[in-house]
Amino acid sequence: MNGPARLGVVALAMAAAILPTPDAIVERWYSNGIYAWFQPALTTISNLVPVALFDVICVMALIATIVMIRRRVSSAGWRRGGLAAATTLVTAAAVIYLVFLATWGLNYRRLPLRDKLRFEPARLNASATNNLALQVASEMNRLYLRAHGEQFSIKDLAAAFQSAEASLRVARPTVLGRPKPTIFGGYFHHAAIAGMTDPFFLETLVAPDLLDVERPFVIAHEWGHLAGYADESEANFIAWLACRRGSARAQYSAWLALFGHVYAAAGSDRDVFRELDPGPRIDLRAIADRYARTSRIVRLAARETYDRYLRANRVEHGVESYDDVVQLILGTTFDSNGNPQLR
Repeated sequence: MNGPARLGVVALAMAAAILPTPDAIVERWYSNGIYAWFQPALTTISNLVPVALFDVICVMALIATIVMIRRRVSSAGWRRGGLAAATTLVTAAAVIYLVFLATWGLNYRRLPLRDKLRFEPARLNASATNNLALQVASEMNRLYLRAHGEQFSIKDLAAAFQSAEASLRVARPTVLGRPKPTIFGGYFHHAAIAGMTDPFFLETLVAPDLLDVERPFVIAHEWGHLAGYADESEANFIAWLACRRGSARAQYSAWLALFGHVYAAAGSDRDVFRELDPGPRIDLRAIADRYARTSRIVRLAARETYDRYLRANRVEHGVESYDDVVQLILGTTFDSNGNPQLR
C-alpha cells in the first residue's frame, strides 16, 4: 500500500470515528439490515470451529507484528525502520477499526432500546428501585434449590433467548454463538471479566471460572451482543428477558446477576441483603471470593481501558452503563405475560 493509500485509510478511519451518524439510519440500514443479514452466516461459520477464531487471529497478528518490526529494523535501522514499522502499525490499526465497525461496532450507534420500548421515566424512583431489589431477593430464595438441582441445557437457553427476541418483534432471529473457552481465560479471571463477544468472527467467549449458576446469564448477555445490542445495559436487559423464560437455573442466574445492580442502586441495600436465605448468600460469597483472588492492578487497568473504549464508541456512561439495566426494567411497560410493550 503506497503513501496516499495509507493516508486515505487513516483519514477514513478518523472520519468514521468522529463524524455523527443518525441512529435511525444505523438502526434501519445497518443493525436491521446489513448486520442482520451477515451475522447468521458469520456466526454459523465460527460455530463450526471448536477453538476461538479470535484467539487464532490475535496470535497471528502478534507474530506478524514481531516479524514486520524485525524486518523493518533489520533493513533500514532503528530510526528509519522504526518509523516505517510505526506507519504500518497505524495503517493496520485504521483497517482493523474499519473492519470492527463493519462487522459489529456500528451497533453502538443504533437507536437506543428505550426509544423502541414503552418506557416511562416517571417510574424511576427510589421506592420502585427498592421494591425491585426485594423482588430480586425473593426470586433468588424461591429458585435456589431448583437451580442447583438441575443440569444446564444450552438448547433450552437458546429457545428462551429466541422467545425473548420474538417478544421484541425481531424480524430476523439471531444465530447464537457456541460458548467457547479462550486463551485469554487467565486474563479474564484477573480482570474480573465474565465473557466477551468477538466483534470480528461474532463468537461467544466465556470465562473459565464462572459458577454454574452464573453461566446462563453470561452466555445470554453475550448473545444479546450478537443480536446487535452493543450497549451493556441493553445486552443485560435482553439476557434478563431470556433467562426469565428459561429453566429454574436460567431464571436464578438472571436474578443473581441483577442483584449486584439493584444492590448498588437501592437505598436500603443492607436490608435487601438480609432478605436473602443462606443459599443465595453462599453463591454471592463464592463470587466475592473469586473477585478477591483477581489482580487489583489488572482489574483497574481493564476497567479503565474498557471505560475509554465504550466512551470512544459513544456510550455516554462508559462501564457504568451495565447498571442502567435497572432503569430499563423499571421504566419498561410489560404485558400480563411478561413481554415488553413496544411503541
